[in-house]
Amino acid sequence: MNTGQPQPTEVGKLRAGPQGTQLLSAAQMQRLALEDAPASDGRASTHQPVLVGTQGTLKGLRFTLRQGRQTIGRRVDNDVVINDPSVSATHAWIIHQHGHYVLMNTLSTNGTFVNDKRIHETVLVHGDRVRFGQAEFTFKTHEQGSHDLRVYGYAAVALLGVLALAGLTWWML
Repeated sequence: MNTGQPQPTEVGKLRAGPQGTQLLSAAQMQRLALEDAPASDGRASTHQPVLVGTQGTLKGLRFTLRQGRQTIGRRVDNDVVINDPSVSATHAWIIHQHGHYVLMNTLSTNGTFVNDKRIHETVLVHGDRVRFGQAEFTFKTHEQGSHDLRVYGYAAVALLGVLALAGLTWWML
């Protein structure tokens, strides 16, 4: 029977509703979000800090953090997956709040530590040593040797202004 309304159809392997709205699983939505995310070069910045593994098999492993809430744990459906037996299935959250990254323990078995102090919730700052169970990372908001070039630009403009003023003063004398 044709009611004049479009009938739900299959779009690829995704089910679509009468107005073309696609029904997606959580895993499909996460995959699509990652595909649409702006490319990152993996370098730490204030807008995209990173967790860098500091020891053992995690040494050098980098997790770029993004806006919003991210789950951290051993289970594969976490945003940050740490394959270490001391890490709980859902161990902690990192939430971007009001320009800060807040780390929250989620009742993990082996605890969450920042600079060797057990925490429930804390704001992270550049250089903090973060440990989930025995898995240790460093929180970075910039890379060593990298500088914000805008600071140099502002300094150069200020210096040119001072030199111009000095030159004008000398010329008037």
